[in-house]
Parts: sequence; structure tokens; C-alpha cells
Amino acid sequence: MGILPPLHVPTLCQALGDHRRRPIQLIDYSLPVPGPYGVWIASKSADYVFYQKETSRAHQDHIILHEVGHILAGHQSDETDAEFWQSMAPDLSIDVIRRALRRTSYDEDREREAELVATIILEWASVLNRVSPRSVEDSSAHQIQSALSDRQGWL
Repeated sequence: MGILPPLHVPTLCQALGDHRRRPIQLIDYSLPVPGPYGVWIASKSADYVFYQKETSRAHQDHIILHEVGHILAGHQSDETDAEFWQSMAPDLSIDVIRRALRRTSYDEDREREAELVATIILEWASVLNRVSPRSVEDSSAHQIQSALSDRQGWL
């Protein structure tokens, strides 16, 4: 997908959406506590990932990648304050949104699988962020670096 370290989760989501020809819309929102930290909702035209606004960037990245884990694993999205959600995703029914916000436990296999995907991506990124050379600004030097370096990364 042409992504080089360091990992920038929104860039990964953009590239994944482009690769799938289905955009992933990242939406930070003050989700109610207690409750889920993130929700993935698939509409007819896009995937919406709502994530907790009131937390650290590192935690937000993990939340987003957990929801992306559902997408990558081929899970069905679950689909909750009716007026807000309808304004954010008008092509979704309120019943679908409410079901998504009830999904807050790792008891289900699919929740553990999505969590594993997020953890693997973050672990892989932490290694690549440490061992990969920083990108080169000069395009000709970048081509040489790409040709001579090993093929590690988000390619």
C-alpha cells in the first residue's frame, strides 16, 4: 500500500480504504463512559470508525486499529443517541447503531480477534519504527533507498 514507517494510523486507514475502494472515515467523538471506546459501522458507501475523543493519541490509535481489525477479519459491523448518529451516518438505521454500542466485551471470539489484529499491527509498527531508516526527502535518493533496502514495512 506504499506506507513507510513510522506508522501513522490515519494514513494506514486512508491507504486501506483506497486499496479496498471503500473509504474508512475516522471520527473522534466523546463516547459515553462506561461504554465502548470505539465503534465500526459499515454503511452502503463507507466504513465509519468512531473512536473515543477523550483519551491519549496512543489509545486512540489502538481503538482505531481494533475496529480496523474487524474490517480486516471480515467481521460484520454492528451498527445507537439517535440524532447524532443519524447526522453522522444518515444511511444507517438507529437499530443497527444501537447494537454496535452494546458491543463492549472481549468475551466474543471476534472481539478477541480484532484486539489481536490491533496488537499485532502496533507491535510490528514499534519494531519497524525502530529499525527502519528515516525516509529520504530527495526523490532520487528515495528510489535508490527503495531499490537497495530490504522490503520491510507497510508495502
